Amino acid sequence: MESLILEGVLRVGDRLPGERELAKQFDVSRPILRDALKTLEARGLMVTRHGGGTHVADVIGEVFSKPVMELIVNHRKAAADYLEYRREIEGLAAEYAARRATSEDLALLSRIMARMEAAHQRADFREEAEIDVEFHHAVGECAHNIILLHTLRSCYKLLADGVFQNRLVVFALPAAREALLAQHKAIHRAVAAGDPPAARQAAMDHITYLERAMAEAERSSDWQRISRLRLKQRLDAGDVDQR
Repeated sequence: MESLILEGVLRVGDRLPGERELAKQFDVSRPILRDALKTLEARGLMVTRHGGGTHVADVIGEVFSKPVMELIVNHRKAAADYLEYRREIEGLAAEYAARRATSEDLALLSRIMARMEAAHQRADFREEAEIDVEFHHAVGECAHNIILLHTLRSCYKLLADGVFQNRLVVFALPAAREALLAQHKAIHRAVAAGDPPAARQAAMDHITYLERAMAEAERSSDWQRISRLRLKQRLDAGDVDQR
């Protein structure tokens, strides 16, 4: 079970099957299984919820502690550094994935891409953004490097926790959704073709695009905010003049 967590087969929050099924799966008695689960819980790898079964604990939650996350939120440079870091590490993950992905890995990646395209067709940009993160998770899993996998997961947790709120705004930019879909397709195509240099370049190009798009989204948001304030000021001034 430790191995399943370490290799990323079991993810944070995953609920374990019932005792009977687990004991059968591992070919051990139920008392031995209970002792093992208690040991894992004591080590912080599992958590038992009253009436809700046993779940994988948030084993990556402390990679970015709450104080560090608050610092990241309050310093704009952190977003740029975050993307700079992701560009390099995701390029490496995609390269490894192209070298190491199994047929089962590629089947999973293809299913995720199909769901992404379906969400794109429905113009459901919130779901598309969620599948975006899932896609990058899967590429990291295809790399078959434990340290790389958990480092990536800690990065994506910042997105899941809403640290970078403007990531959804990117999907609302003109032509951004089409560009993002094309970039994900390029990463998938290179990984599936077993082309490490192309996979690395496609992943890095994707993050470079995100850097530009997030900057544009931020500028656009600032422009809208100023425009609304200007309009309100003019309307208020007009009301004063009329009185």
